[in-house]
This record gives sequence, structure tokens and C-alpha cells, in this order.
Amino acid sequence: MIKRLFVLAAVVLFSSHDMYLKLDTFFLPPNTSANIQLFNGTFDKSENAIARNRMIDISLVGNGTRSKVDTTQWSEQDNMTILSFKTGEAGTWVAGVSTRSRDFAMDAAAFNEYLEHDGVIDMLKWRKGNNALDQPAVERYSKHVKTIFQVGETRTDDWQTVLDYPIEFVPLSNPYDLHAGDMLKVKLLLQGKPLIGQLVYVDSDQSGHGHDHAAEAAHEHGEEAGHDHAAEAAHEHGEEAGHDHTAEAAHEHGDEAGHDHAAEAAHEYGDEAGHDHAAEAAHEYGGEDGHDHAEEAGHEHGNEAAEAHHHDSAAQYRTDARGEMSFKVSADGIWNLRTIYMVNSDEPGLTHESNWATLTFEVDHGQTHEHAEEGHSHAEEHEAGIPGYVYWGGSLVLLAGLFFWFNRKD
Repeated sequence: MIKRLFVLAAVVLFSSHDMYLKLDTFFLPPNTSANIQLFNGTFDKSENAIARNRMIDISLVGNGTRSKVDTTQWSEQDNMTILSFKTGEAGTWVAGVSTRSRDFAMDAAAFNEYLEHDGVIDMLKWRKGNNALDQPAVERYSKHVKTIFQVGETRTDDWQTVLDYPIEFVPLSNPYDLHAGDMLKVKLLLQGKPLIGQLVYVDSDQSGHGHDHAAEAAHEHGEEAGHDHAAEAAHEHGEEAGHDHTAEAAHEHGDEAGHDHAAEAAHEYGDEAGHDHAAEAAHEYGGEDGHDHAEEAGHEHGNEAAEAHHHDSAAQYRTDARGEMSFKVSADGIWNLRTIYMVNSDEPGLTHESNWATLTFEVDHGQTHEHAEEGHSHAEEHEAGIPGYVYWGGSLVLLAGLFFWFNRKD
């Protein structure tokens, strides 16, 4: 009983360490110093920094040029890994990080809890349908993250750059041409090819942005809106929260230190989530959802999505027969997309392999940011309206006019 409770606690605390690239503001002046934060945990909180030797690729793309970033440009602060760099010429820029794979093991109960908690419903359904709920797992995972940010006012085509990561999101239009209420279509690639029928979570952080765009903002974004990744924050399972995994020291799947999940090293599954799309082909996880992803090619159930499962209020979508999905950017704020693609593995010593992907960008009211470069805040920009000196000057003129008017009549 005690062991079971420990397993459940570990699942809640250390599973689902998603990885995101974030900026304090995604609108930056040209040719100035800036920072990009690498979060490992949830979108709201990083549970631990990522060791430099975990990073296979670190790229910055701007004005048609892809530059490799030296790991010496990274530092650690408050459990975050910080990239310090200098912005270049005005344009729409892309940054990406791809990590090397790690292995970890977990017992059957922990693996099932993890799939449930992280919303990896296709693999969980497959295990239920194939009487595999009592089978332990050894999973190999890796993470591949991107962010798109705007430097200056000039829009460039770099937003559509494919970084050739094992899995990655590629928008089909420039996110910085968007206004709240617009639709954004995104393609999901696996090994450079469209990934069909994949579950994608979409969420936004509207704090500090105010423009909710009404009822529509009420989540429209998937009809299911507002995923709080906070609750899952805790679980970064693996990647980093520091599991010792003792018996699993071998997979150290976290680079990062700490938790001795001892007998449970098994579940460290942390960082790795998963659904089996390999067998997906076989189980057409669609069939279990009520639609055959082979046929789905036809109905593109992708965009509608919302499979009301985990991840709280996050909107859920399926990619269509072209590996694409669309969602409404219903409000100003920082938006993120995330997915975990898992397959059964026949490789000796493994049972599963997963690849994680996220994409982040920001939408701001009106998309005008010249004032930001001049030291004005976005809030001031939005509320600009009539300058104060004009308002007060006009008021004094009006009062003087009224004064003389009434005195004339007297």
C-alpha cells in the first residue's frame, strides 16, 4: 500500500516535464542583448536546468541565416537555463533546441498513471485494448522545442524554417501577422514527414495582456481552452527534476540530479511520455477513438479535436491527413503547442520510444511595437489613446471658453 502511494505521488510530482523556450517579451529591438529561457517542467514553472551536454542542437534563425549557438552562451538561474544572445537585424526569428535521448524504466502502475496524467491517451488505450496494462516499460525519450519571436517591425519568412528535428511544429503562416480572433494553421512533422492523427495540446498564457477578445477568448482556442500546465508542473518526470533512479542510474534520464526513486526508479518515466503511434498504425488509435485514422485521411478530424481528456482546460486537436491542425488565436498572450509522440519499440532493452515537441510565440493587440523599442511598455502602447498633455490642455481651453461665455452673458 505504501509503495503504491509512493508510486502515485511520484507520478504526480515528477511526470510530464515538458520543455519550452520562452522570453519575457517576444518583441525585441534589433541589435540588442536579449535572453531566451529554457523551461523544463511546465509552461509556468521550470523545475530544473538542462545540462549542456544534453543539447544536440541549439539554433537561431534570422534573415535567412541559421546560426549554431555555443553552449557557453547558456547559464543557469532559478532552475532555468538561460541563453544570452544579441538580436540581429529586424525580422521574424526562430530559436530551437534539440536534446539527445535518454532511457528510463518504470513499473506498470507508474507507466499507466503517467499516460493518464499526461494525456497520452492513445498509448493508454492501446495498452487497455491489448491487455498490456500489467506490463512494465523502459522508454527512450528526447525533446525538441522551438520558439518564434519578432525583432523590430519587419516581417521575414524565417518563421517557416524547418530545423530538421526528429519532430517539430512548423506554422503555415507568420504568427506575427496574427490578431486575436484569427486562425493559425500548423503542420507537425516527424522525421520530416507529416504526422497524421497526432494529438496536440494548445494553450495560452493571457496574464498581463488583457485583451481577451470577448466570449470568443473564452477559450475558443479549441473550445477547450486554457490549459494550466501548472498542475503538471510538478511532474517533469525525468528529464530533470533530479531523479537518482538508483537502480537506473543508467538512464539518469534527467541529467539532473536527485530523486532516488529507488524501488520505483521504474517510473521515472518522467520525461517521457507517450503514445504509441507505431502500433498506432496498427491500432489506428483512431479506431479506438471511434475513427479510423486511415479513413480519417478523409475527415480531417484534426481541427475539431477536443477529446476531453487530461491536461485540464487545454484545447486538444488531432492533426489531419496532411499532418496539419488549425486553431483560433482567441486572445492576446503567449501561446504554446505541445505533443508527445510515442511508439512501441522492438529494440532490445526498450519497450517504448517517445519524441516531445513544443512551439511558443506571442500575439499582442494590434501588433504594433515601435513604442516598445523606444522604451514604452505594451500597456502604454495599448492605452495610448489621447496623449496626456493634449487631454489636459484641451480641458483648460474648454474651461476657459465656458468661463468667458458665461461672463459675457452676465
